[in-house]
Amino acid sequence: MKPHIFFRRVHYWASLPIAIPILIIVTTGLILQLKKSLPWVQPPEQRGQAAAPALTIPQILDISRVVPAAAIESWDDVYRVELRPSRNLIKVVSQNRTEIQIDAATGQVLQVAHRRSDLIESLHDGSWFHPLVKSWLFIPSAMVLLGLLLTGVYLFFVPILAKRRRARRTA
Repeated sequence: MKPHIFFRRVHYWASLPIAIPILIIVTTGLILQLKKSLPWVQPPEQRGQAAAPALTIPQILDISRVVPAAAIESWDDVYRVELRPSRNLIKVVSQNRTEIQIDAATGQVLQVAHRRSDLIESLHDGSWFHPLVKSWLFIPSAMVLLGLLLTGVYLFFVPILAKRRRARRTA
């Protein structure tokens, strides 16, 4: 069998089993690329007052407890804490993915919103489904996609190279 026929068949049939995982990866990847522009995905960052951060770790927990939507009672209910010194902002993300933005100087709650970017990231890498799905479906799908890319490039250039060879022979 000639290489271009073999690669065309591989290219054709290999695309079928990876269609759904690649669709998930591409769709979530596009959403993540736009996450700073889409408040539905990730709330826009507010700015705190132009002063040095003054809150202590226990104060951050106390301020977070006041927000009912976050359902924070202890540090076990906190998923992540981020400090943005350039914006004088502290972000507290609860286990239920509610994001609280706190002015790092005054302790004022600047914004409370639901954050979906972490869920979308876990869908993107396959870890939301199950660790085995990530290892045995998403990673192989990425490798097959790489093979599709390589065979597609090969199939793209074969006719071009064949036309050049014919042109040289006739000239």
